[in-house]
Amino acid sequence: MGTNLFVGNLPYSMTDQELSDLFGQVGEVVSAQIIFDRMTRRSRGFGFVQMKDEADASEAIERFNQTKVMGRALTVNEAKPRTERPEGGGWGG
Repeated sequence: MGTNLFVGNLPYSMTDQELSDLFGQVGEVVSAQIIFDRMTRRSRGFGFVQMKDEADASEAIERFNQTKVMGRALTVNEAKPRTERPEGGGWGG
């Protein structure tokens, strides 16, 4: 299945393909996705990269964490499993 990595502090102009190409320097990328705001459709400045091999994922963390890309120091670590959030968003009634 691969290892999923969280990548934070991404440049807002970066594309999924550029993210994939960057991590592809280390090993085979299964998927790369930048997260966008639903309302504004602008990048939220973070994304996820799934590496095929666990060793490549570890190397990617070592190589890219705190590395500057387009003037921004990336944060790269293993992604935590997604937790379910309650419906409604907590806006009150």
